[in-house]
Amino acid sequence: MKFNLFNTRSIRELWYDYRSEFVFGAVLLLMMVVSFFVGTLFSEQLMDAIIIPLEYIGTLAVCFFGAFLLFRHQEDNTIRRSWAIVLLVWGCIQLVLLCLRYILGIKAVGGTPDDPFFNASVTVGNILAFLLYIYPTQVLRPGWLNWWRSVLLLLPMIVLGVVDYFVEADLLKLIMIYPAVIFLLLCRHVRKYRQWCEDNFSTMDDIDVQWIVRYLTMLFIVGASFYFIVFCFVPNRIFTQQWILLFILSYTTERVLFRPDPWSKIRQDVLPDAKELDDGEPESTEVDQAHVEVIDKWIKRKKPFLHPEFQLMDLRQVLPMNRTYLSQLINNAYGCSFYQWVNTLRVEEAKRLMTTKPDLKMQDIANKCGFSSRQALHRAFLRETGITPRDFLAQPNNQ
Repeated sequence: MKFNLFNTRSIRELWYDYRSEFVFGAVLLLMMVVSFFVGTLFSEQLMDAIIIPLEYIGTLAVCFFGAFLLFRHQEDNTIRRSWAIVLLVWGCIQLVLLCLRYILGIKAVGGTPDDPFFNASVTVGNILAFLLYIYPTQVLRPGWLNWWRSVLLLLPMIVLGVVDYFVEADLLKLIMIYPAVIFLLLCRHVRKYRQWCEDNFSTMDDIDVQWIVRYLTMLFIVGASFYFIVFCFVPNRIFTQQWILLFILSYTTERVLFRPDPWSKIRQDVLPDAKELDDGEPESTEVDQAHVEVIDKWIKRKKPFLHPEFQLMDLRQVLPMNRTYLSQLINNAYGCSFYQWVNTLRVEEAKRLMTTKPDLKMQDIANKCGFSSRQALHRAFLRETGITPRDFLAQPNNQ
């Protein structure tokens, strides 16, 4: 089923899927706006002597200690290892900046628009910001980003920086557009990644697409503030830059360190490769009714969707077909993804239990219907019916 932003159901699903991320982004943006004004209240001496050093020290602590924990507990986890490398590099960068500022007395090279090295410093800043794109790329396209692809992605930025320095042409706006293009490409892959997950799994809890959206939200907000700082020069920019960087690094480190690796819970015969995640719409729209009838009979008899770990490849118990064919069959036969189809079945089962066994607690209903939690049941019920389970029970015909 295609996603149409102007479709009422699509807007409702977008809100149900990402409403916490919308709220998170709004709160973070508000905090950044407040910080711009708070930074003006501090004197230059106080900022330079106490506040900025504390921010640097806090960032160094998060980077080096976080990298130590991740390297110690990575368990051959590519995602954790990539974030540990990012922390280590950022920690080294912050240590160099701290030494330059407070030991050698060099506050910033190209730190103001009047400085001839200003555009070059912006270019270097954008190249360093590329480090923050490594983590979501590893999650969205496992194994795709390697050393030579990283160099290819950075090459246009390096060329622009060199040309801008040696040629009498202001390429600052073009330089600033490049990281925005990479960000938009990542957002595009989020949609493909989620669609692939919905085509294969009946629950999104372990996949945690929302966390990647939240991470990209942080990148968008910090990128927007960086654009504002560059084109509307703000003297107290270091204060805001440092605390938002500290927040992103510490928050992401906590999530990467303590959240389970989603791919460790996925059977190896279902894992995608980069090419599969790049595939477009299914080529065939024909529906084999005989195969659909086989699936329907099996679903009604065995009710495998009541198991929380139910996956697309489990259909091979009755249809020994490849993953691509099974995914196309579900999409074409039911007009939705595997995830949406299974959740519709689970919601219908939940309705049946709520009407026939009103004494059951909502948590028990969630467990019996294959949902991982009461909150998962609530989200799916609201998405499918437009009302909450409580509102459903309050209807006269269900009492």
